[in-house]
Amino acid sequence: MSRQILVTSALPYANGPIHIGHLVEYIQTDIWVRFQQLRGNQCIYICADDTHGTAIMIRARKEGRTEEDLIAAMSHEHQRDFHRFGINFDHYGSTNSEANRKICGEFWNALREADLITERSIEQLYDPDAETFLADRFVRGTCPKCGRTDQAGDNCTCGHTYSPTDLVDPKSTLSGATPVLREATHLFVQLDKLHDWLVDWVNTSDALQSEVANYLKGHFLAERLRDWDISRPAPYFGFEIPDSPGNYWYVWFDAPIGYIASTQQWCDGHGERLEHWWKNDDCEVHHFIGKDITYFHTLFWPGMLKTAGYNLPTKVHIHGFLNVDGKKMSKRDGTLISADTYLKYADPSYLRYFYATKLTPRVEDLDLGVEEFAEKVNSDLVGKVVNLASRVGKFAHGTGLSENYPDDGGLFEAAAAAGDEIAKAYEACDYSRAMRRIMELADAANPFVEHAKPWEMKKDPARQDELRDVCTVALNLFRQLAIYLAPVLPDLTTQCSELLGEEIVSWEQSRTPLLGTSVTKFKRMLNRLQTEELQKMIEESKELAAAEADTTAEPTFNDSDQPLKDEPLADEITIDDFAKVDLRVARVIKAEQVPEANKLLKLTLGLGGDEQRQVFAGIKAAYEPEALVGRLVVMVANLKPRKMRFGLSEGMVTAAGPGNADVFILGVDDGALPGQRVH
Repeated sequence: MSRQILVTSALPYANGPIHIGHLVEYIQTDIWVRFQQLRGNQCIYICADDTHGTAIMIRARKEGRTEEDLIAAMSHEHQRDFHRFGINFDHYGSTNSEANRKICGEFWNALREADLITERSIEQLYDPDAETFLADRFVRGTCPKCGRTDQAGDNCTCGHTYSPTDLVDPKSTLSGATPVLREATHLFVQLDKLHDWLVDWVNTSDALQSEVANYLKGHFLAERLRDWDISRPAPYFGFEIPDSPGNYWYVWFDAPIGYIASTQQWCDGHGERLEHWWKNDDCEVHHFIGKDITYFHTLFWPGMLKTAGYNLPTKVHIHGFLNVDGKKMSKRDGTLISADTYLKYADPSYLRYFYATKLTPRVEDLDLGVEEFAEKVNSDLVGKVVNLASRVGKFAHGTGLSENYPDDGGLFEAAAAAGDEIAKAYEACDYSRAMRRIMELADAANPFVEHAKPWEMKKDPARQDELRDVCTVALNLFRQLAIYLAPVLPDLTTQCSELLGEEIVSWEQSRTPLLGTSVTKFKRMLNRLQTEELQKMIEESKELAAAEADTTAEPTFNDSDQPLKDEPLADEITIDDFAKVDLRVARVIKAEQVPEANKLLKLTLGLGGDEQRQVFAGIKAAYEPEALVGRLVVMVANLKPRKMRFGLSEGMVTAAGPGNADVFILGVDDGALPGQRVH
């Protein structure tokens, strides 16, 4: 039975170009949508530009044009770039639409009626140079939880969320100025009132990857959910809140509602009803997002949908970030490559395929290594898939395809049987497994042509029927590969359809060979990818970044890489592995010398109340005992006790440094309490 599926990707912000990091998500989503459509399901792909906020307002002001002119221009650029990478939206809208304003009002009224809105005055960061209150994304500073520098205004890469006023040494990204605190009235959603329902949804809905569900339960749902600040005072580009003049809905309120508003616009153009897609138990809703916006789409957004009476997501597919050659993308390194720059040097099909080989159902970062990128494209796509067609295509134009399918030793039948396995991998977003299986089929098919040697048959008039049979087998095996790769490589699918004269429209076509038809003249399908071109792409990106660099210099830190050389990073672990370690804030109640030990101090650590632990720490050369008493430290509280000749050690104090006098106990900011867990 055909499924009804609505699919969204996170809305790109209308203040900058699309780059190859963004494309991970949109390519991942487009592949899944194309697969569903190939399987005969009714599946639409909805997206829009995220257009509101301070950054749009400030940029429009600097460029001397209206916000509407700016977002219209960016929408054109975004849609152009997406189209050139084969990303096919059914509708691409804008959050700055009347449809979105109307549905935002509907959600707001529902939240009001559910008594989830509260109002209070707060102190908010204000940029005195830009003369505006600062949205979270326009403040960066040091995380108050883990101490990481240059973190976003509302969440850190460690997973902690906070208010921008909690940041240490905050800076405005608009002007570089140090923000000041000013009081303003804000409206909040009391999300904790939905706490029990959210716990149940996370546990029972099967909408989330297991590691995401465990992360939410361990980091957010294990304690009270904070009220969500959902308004911003003027000046602000967005929708003014009808019952709170002078306040505007914060971008994170109206952006996800943009999924629904964009669907409404699609419905208006196709004679459909919105309720058929967003208030229908038979309709699946699938969100594809990056891991940095997990909180919003797995707690806040479901709470909004539940309250307003809309479909909850069937699945929230969360992916990791893109690294290039093992490093975070960087303008300075030339690896923050725009879609436009990429297209000057490489075929978009190559990036689609490479991402597919890396994407799994897990929340894992991808790495685009330049050498690996070129090797995989040249080996798999050029050397295996296209090679199968190119070696017989020039002969098949004259022979056409046989009326009956020749004996191929079971190759076609085996590849047809593999279709179910490949389909399951696509369905599960395990594109990496699907690509491996498809390449196994290509590996099995190519020796058939190599052994048959059609180029020798061509020279012998008596072997033309045999030549036609070889071409029939090879091109049908190629056609199967093209069908299985159709969600990833739509351009190759079109080339295959043109070569064989039959459009590829269904997964089921892989089960039946194409016979008795003519074959058009073969045209070259893909060229080899040269690493030299990729290096040129990186160099151009560096030059563009230098030309666009802000006049305000960012702080530089000449930190040595020697510590990492001395002690390389450990093997990667999962969030579940990390969750097993119970890190707690503890207070040093007592610190004593251990005369018979060269390196150890004996510490008595308090975890609050009467709970105490005895720990022997190798910090004797670095600290005098009396200097430690009263200090807050981080300890491993669930470490199995270890019997030492000096006594029982019931944990471990965390510290950095190579040892001896160069040991530095990890500090805890004021306000933390003994017994609190470190996340």
